[in-house]
Amino acid sequence: MTVPLLAPIATSLLQRFEPETAHEIAIQSLALGLGAAAPRDVPALSVRTLGMRFPNPIGLAAGFDKDARAVRALTRLGFGFVECGTVTPRPQPGNPTPRLFRLPEDGAIINRMGFNGCGIDLFCKRLARLHRPFPDGRPRGTQAPIGANLGINKVGAEPLKDYPELVARVSPYVNYITINLSSPNTPGLRDLQSATTLRDILAAIATRNPSRPPLLVKLAPDLDHAAVPDIVAAAIEGGANGLILTNTTISRPADLRSPYASESGGLSGRPVAALSKALLERVAPLADNRLTLISCGGIETGRDIVERLRAGADLVQIYTSFVLQGPGIIARLKKELLTAMREDGFESVQDIKLGRKV
Repeated sequence: MTVPLLAPIATSLLQRFEPETAHEIAIQSLALGLGAAAPRDVPALSVRTLGMRFPNPIGLAAGFDKDARAVRALTRLGFGFVECGTVTPRPQPGNPTPRLFRLPEDGAIINRMGFNGCGIDLFCKRLARLHRPFPDGRPRGTQAPIGANLGINKVGAEPLKDYPELVARVSPYVNYITINLSSPNTPGLRDLQSATTLRDILAAIATRNPSRPPLLVKLAPDLDHAAVPDIVAAAIEGGANGLILTNTTISRPADLRSPYASESGGLSGRPVAALSKALLERVAPLADNRLTLISCGGIETGRDIVERLRAGADLVQIYTSFVLQGPGIIARLKKELLTAMREDGFESVQDIKLGRKV
């Protein structure tokens, strides 16, 4: 019998530790297998997009398992998909500590991690282990699709070379790939979101990788509204398969209550919900079903998920609510999602996207 890793009591205890220490304890515990296996999802929650089946639409966003140390354990917790990374070509320590701050009063987190991580070599070695068979020959695999989120180093970065090479390295091991052009904690990274530069990056990726898993681009919630149509067009023309909307914000709402509200870095969680949903609503008609859209930012309830799906999302991701509330949120979100679907007259998640009511 497995031990429920972050049951309510354990989650409460972890909140007593400094945030980065608590995160390391959680990752190590998961890597050791101290996590309960979630029951199989009901068919009504399944989603088909990006050429594959997702058991439910609720994914874990990049940033939690940066170094692909606990991927299988995270899928066993009940996520519909898990995105590991962000990984960079070379290992790097990231920004000085402290660099991670909880804002529980605001349902938020601020981070300025700076793509700390093990680098692509060790990252791929860990992903490769997911595919090794058991001693009796049975395939291992994972219980849900896996994605890899790719970024560039703070020093010595060559985006037109680095992104294509990173895509080539991870392609054998994952179901989809995300290129991160929107973290606010790597100088100059967000400049790569311009339509012209995005076209160049996608062209370089296509040249280096004529065959690859589905490719998504992660965008910031702080984009200039006027730039959005050209960016969406560049993604479609460049062969991207989808967009993740959105990363963290550099804005600071005036009603934040936490004493950490003035810390620099990317703000995630409840305060970014309106920005994230607004960008989704702008992008969806522009994409016109030509891109898979994953909504991320401030998702805390099943009703939130239904609203994002009705606004044009195919899938959603959570991060801050998972960190602050623990893995119990996954089962709660699924239960609330099913309830909200019934209230709105939808039989399945796919029906929400199609707009068909029973």
